[in-house]
Amino acid sequence: MTDDNAGFPWPPAMFAEQFQEASEDAAERQQELYEQWLSMGTGGASGGLSDLGALSTGTATFKSRVQSGGRISIPDAEREALDIEEGDIVQTIVVPVKRDRDEE
Repeated sequence: MTDDNAGFPWPPAMFAEQFQEASEDAAERQQELYEQWLSMGTGGASGGLSDLGALSTGTATFKSRVQSGGRISIPDAEREALDIEEGDIVQTIVVPVKRDRDEE
C-alpha cells in the first residue's frame, strides 16, 4: 500500500462523491418533510401541525438574517438548548419569510 491517500481508507475523490450523494439525499428528504408539513395545514384537534410534537424534540425554530456570503447565525439560546458547538454539523430547512429589498 502506498502513502498516496495520506492515511485515508479510501481515495478523497470517492469520499467527496459519496458525501455529495448523501447531501443530495438529505436535501430531498428535507424537501419531502417540509412538503408534508405544509400539506398538514393547521388542523383542529388532530391531523394538523400540532401532531408534530414528537418531531420537535431536539429542534428549534428561529428567524435569522442572511449575512454576507449567505451566512446565517444560530442564536445563543438555541445553541445552548440544543448543545450545538463550533464544528458541529446541523441540518437546516430554509424558508424565506421577509425580504428587505425593493422589488423592481
